[in-house]
Order: sequence, then C-alpha cells, then structure tokens
Amino acid sequence: MSWQKMTMHFIYLFFTVHCGRKQAFITAEARSKLVSWLIAVRRQLKLSFESCCLAVNIMDRFLTTTSVAADCFQLLGVTSLLIATKQVEVYSPRITQLLLLCCNSFSREQLCNLECLILLRLNFRLAAPTHAFFLDYFTSRTTGYQTDGAMDKMVTTQDRNAWKEPQKTWKWLACKVCELSLADYTFNKYTPSVIVLCAVKLAKDLLKTHSAQPTDNKAGSSKTLESFGFQEYATFGAQLLVQQCTEDLKLLLSLNQDALTSGEDKSCVFVSNKSIKTF
Repeated sequence: MSWQKMTMHFIYLFFTVHCGRKQAFITAEARSKLVSWLIAVRRQLKLSFESCCLAVNIMDRFLTTTSVAADCFQLLGVTSLLIATKQVEVYSPRITQLLLLCCNSFSREQLCNLECLILLRLNFRLAAPTHAFFLDYFTSRTTGYQTDGAMDKMVTTQDRNAWKEPQKTWKWLACKVCELSLADYTFNKYTPSVIVLCAVKLAKDLLKTHSAQPTDNKAGSSKTLESFGFQEYATFGAQLLVQQCTEDLKLLLSLNQDALTSGEDKSCVFVSNKSIKTF
C-alpha cells in the first residue's frame, strides 16, 4: 500500500469532518462545553492527555453515526472517556466515580448500554492516532532524539543539546494549544497531525526558542513539512492547509490567553469567532 493510500485509509477510519452535521439537538457550543468539561475531569482524575484526546475522537466519530439527544450528550462524553481510559490507562476510573461527576444524572445500566452501542457503531476500532500521539512524534523529530539518517542531517549534536532546556516549556505550550483546539469546533476539519504540527511550530515561534529548521514566513509551511519528513504530502497542497490551521490557532490563542498564563485549570474555554453556533 502506498503512503498516500495508507494515509487516506487511516483518515477514513479515524477522522471525522464536521462531526455534528447530522445532529439536530447538539450545537457546537454544547460540544465545546462538554469537551472543556472532559478536560477538567481528565485533570481531576489525573488521566493522561492521550485518554482525553481519544475520548474526544470516540465521541466525534459516534456523532457521525448516531443522533444524540441533548440530555444524553454528557452521558456520551463520560462513556467515551471510560472507553478511552480502558484503552490507554493502566487503571480506568470506576463507573460510580464517573457517574458521580455527572451528579448521578444517569444510571450504571445506561452507561453500560451506551458503551456497548459505541463499540458496535465504531466496529471496535479504537486505536486512533490522536493529538497526543503526534505531539510525542513531532517532539522527537524536532529535538533530534531519533537516530535515523534524515534527522542526523537536520539536527546537529549542538542543536540537540540546545533543545534539552527549553523542550519542556514549548512542549507544554504545544500541548495546551492542542488541548484548546479539542474544544473548538473550528478545528474539527483538520486532522490531528496537522493541528499538532502547527501547534509545535507556533509554540516554538511564540517562545522564540532555538529552532533546527528554518522559520521563513514566505516558505515556512513548506519547509516545516519537509523538516518533519512530509515532502510527498507537501506536494498535495498541504502548505495552504498548514497556513490556515496556524492562523486559526493564533486566533484561538488570542481568545484564550488567560488559559495559558494562569496556573489554574480552566473548566471552560472560549470558542473562536470562526466557530459556528450550530452544527
């Protein structure tokens, strides 16, 4: 299978565009509030970022297959989180614990029935490549921790040492950018790989850290794709997609500066102006 066909295969299986197009009762604002709540729950339960990303992916993919009532939307979110933690975490939260977070608005039987329905609708395909996966991948590519020949040419030993100190800072910022994008319906049209690629580049530019790859604005998106090993993908108009996603992320950050500067966890984030009120 060629690289392009394999990419399209994974996009078809795990990526949803405008997940709420068929939803009559769920709005983009409702999705934003639910995802923001899931992010807060993830922090309270000390779950991994991967679990949160996978939960949102499961929820969005289910929305493309089944109409959901507004009063059952929170149940869908918490059930998706339960499935994601079973896939990712060593120990998943107890069902009673999750139901308590919903103020016991739902029963154990309702959650278990919805869990079975989600698994059937998704055909048990749960191993989706998420923001967290690509964040780890692009971090290793950028810092030069991988030992392949292409990276040896791109990053020198001095560059690798220079990355050790600021790495945690810009990776944290990139993670926060990705986290904010999860709750904004604007980014439902981008694949996780594109969002993370733009978030990493944007985080480095904001922090003005030393970069191994060029940051020329005129050809920045093309060179960024090439530096991450996407030479073939860059020929299919990905430069424009990266530029558009980067601009959307900049707008998102401008509306959520408090979430980045404050040390407190935010249970809600603002939706960018480009987000539509309804699906």
